[in-house]
Amino acid sequence: MTRFAAPIAEAIWDMKYRFKAPDGTPIDKTVEDSWRRVARAVASVEDDPSYWEDRFYAALEDFRFLPAGRILAGAGTGRQVTLFNCFVMGLIPDSMEGIFENLKEAALTMQQGGGIGYDFSTIRPKGAPVRRVGADASGPLSFMDVWDAMCRTVMSAGSRRGAMMGCMRCDHPDIEEFIAAKSDPARLRNFNLSVLVTDAFMEAVKADGPWDLVFDGKVWRTVRARDLWNRIMRATYDYAEPGVIFIDRINAENNLYYCETISATNPCGEQPLPPYGACLLGSVNLARLVRDPFEPSARLDFDELEELVRTGVRLMDNVIDVSLFPLPQQWEEARAKRRIGLGVTGLADALLMLGITYGSAEAVAATEDWMHRIARTAYLTSAELAAEKGAFPLFDREKYLAAPMLMKMDEEVRAAVARNGIRNALLTSIAPTGTISLYAGNVSSGIEPVFAYTYKRKVLQPDGSRIEEEVVDYAVQLWREKHGDKELPEHFVDVSTLTPQAHIRMQAAAQKWVDASISKTINVPEDIPFDAFKDVYLEAYAEGCKGCTTYRPNPVTGAVLSVGEKEKKPEVVAKGEGEPAQPHGDVVYISEPLDRPQELQGTTYKLKWPGSEHALYITINDIVVNGRRRPFEIFINSKNMEHFAWTVALTRMISAVFRRGGDVSFVVEELKAVFDPRGGAWMEGRYVPSILAAIGGVIERHLIEIGFIEGEGLGLKIDPSARVVPLEEPPRGPVCAACGSFDQRMIEGCLTCMDCGYSKCG
Repeated sequence: MTRFAAPIAEAIWDMKYRFKAPDGTPIDKTVEDSWRRVARAVASVEDDPSYWEDRFYAALEDFRFLPAGRILAGAGTGRQVTLFNCFVMGLIPDSMEGIFENLKEAALTMQQGGGIGYDFSTIRPKGAPVRRVGADASGPLSFMDVWDAMCRTVMSAGSRRGAMMGCMRCDHPDIEEFIAAKSDPARLRNFNLSVLVTDAFMEAVKADGPWDLVFDGKVWRTVRARDLWNRIMRATYDYAEPGVIFIDRINAENNLYYCETISATNPCGEQPLPPYGACLLGSVNLARLVRDPFEPSARLDFDELEELVRTGVRLMDNVIDVSLFPLPQQWEEARAKRRIGLGVTGLADALLMLGITYGSAEAVAATEDWMHRIARTAYLTSAELAAEKGAFPLFDREKYLAAPMLMKMDEEVRAAVARNGIRNALLTSIAPTGTISLYAGNVSSGIEPVFAYTYKRKVLQPDGSRIEEEVVDYAVQLWREKHGDKELPEHFVDVSTLTPQAHIRMQAAAQKWVDASISKTINVPEDIPFDAFKDVYLEAYAEGCKGCTTYRPNPVTGAVLSVGEKEKKPEVVAKGEGEPAQPHGDVVYISEPLDRPQELQGTTYKLKWPGSEHALYITINDIVVNGRRRPFEIFINSKNMEHFAWTVALTRMISAVFRRGGDVSFVVEELKAVFDPRGGAWMEGRYVPSILAAIGGVIERHLIEIGFIEGEGLGLKIDPSARVVPLEEPPRGPVCAACGSFDQRMIEGCLTCMDCGYSKCG
């Protein structure tokens, strides 16, 4: 018997959360081993570790409580990774030294697996004088390009690219350029973008008044507020960004209003955080708590819900003490405030099992009730923990009890906090749960509606054949088990049938009892008129939301495939299930590195750099996949010991890229673009800007010789892990970086692959 409700769930566990040795040998033999590993690690700080290990294991069992992916993958492994999901970096000083010091901190954070958020409003606008050097500033967008390039380079936690949120205030002089940045399909691809919207701006929009763009106390120019607002709305309609963050509301409703100011969020928006703020995430799986589903007696088990919340709060509080942190400032911030982000997933499935239509008045009432119960139990539990272990260090009883969330709480909660203090300054958040919801049996994600009840994925078999596997929503699967092929009831709505207003009502209902924020995407159809779309953010503001994100299929970010379009996508293979198919016979996409055969075909090239005493010897070995030769590994050797470190680094990094598959020709272009400030050299009648560019030329020559690319300069210029689309084929949207599938869906701000489950957000 397997614990997994669907094959894709087991594939996700094996690929992302199963502890394996460096050579790929599984250490976690079963998912129970993974649960035990996590439970033991987070219980290690308790006075009675064995007792709490069993309690934590019981909560994890059967996917009832779902710690975020970094906890599942990292706890108890001994790896040098953080268990925290969310970081906002320090304020960026308006100086070259400060900017690049922050860039270094961002790289260190992403190296350990943290997603980061930044407020770029502190950098002077484009054209501002730089007095000491007699030049004009290039503006914050140019430095965001540097961050974007860094993020492309740093592999987050060794297995996935980092994710970033870039924020800018609505009164920054470069705000219009920021709003339009994502219109370029090649720019800032590693960023989510959000405008920090103030209450004053919203009032100016309503009044159709003037709006000053200001930096360092100086008004650069004045625009019509409504014109600027319409730019935001037109941009998000045309290419799905930027989102908006109602920053004044966030600060006014912050439990820690008295000791911090927030100006950015983590990449998906569910955690507004101060400079160096850190938060970890976990979700109660509501879909597992419904008793008698689809029956007149169907109900949510409130006793179990509250028990899971109590256990989850303690488990997450312990994670703060067992986690590593990339920077000491993050460690200090986390321990001073002990933020956690407890949320839910499977809400839409739970509603379906109770016979409630998502977005209806009944669903709104149920959502508000459930989140109230969760918040109340979480605050009481944290107050009890404070009596046992102490309140968070920056707790100020009088000021904390005056926070809006505490003012809404009943007298029992307020009395407990007044008596004991509270262990965790903030406790609730609704995170993007795209991958862990698949791991939990394809339950609906977070508080999102069900996107599609069924879809197909292609799975490669050991004999090389492919079968089509149906992936079914968790609630639909339960319905089938009870009722066979009987038609789904009318209350089974999905994202294609919902209005933007239904999304907003659900988000606002949950927000009332969430002290942080909510990651949610309002998916709208491509053919929605702009006039029906343009007031979505205004409605979100009016309903009390802290931010808003929309996604409309568009030519820049691509179309989210509908169920009926599934048959059009190329056959590709799910992660970790063998050799992938080639959509056009030209590029192989894989997610797990290929095993090295005993013998490989290869070629060695001699490269003599002018002026260097010793030559470089470059060996490139190839593997044959689906009858096609492709690079598998590279070795760069030299007798010059000054070259030793960087040649070893290149050998390891380029070989790792080659073994991941896809169109790796971008490596050539990246190397050829490197210039040496000391000067290049003339080789074979042409100027080569650096020895690294010369190595790129050798690799290019090899790729041409084996037929991997057609000729010089014809490799990919950037690395989106995307194949080249023939001119006669219309663009099909972004391709999955792991398996090559075009079937990606925007779920809570994260493009999530429905074939293999890959998401840059976790």
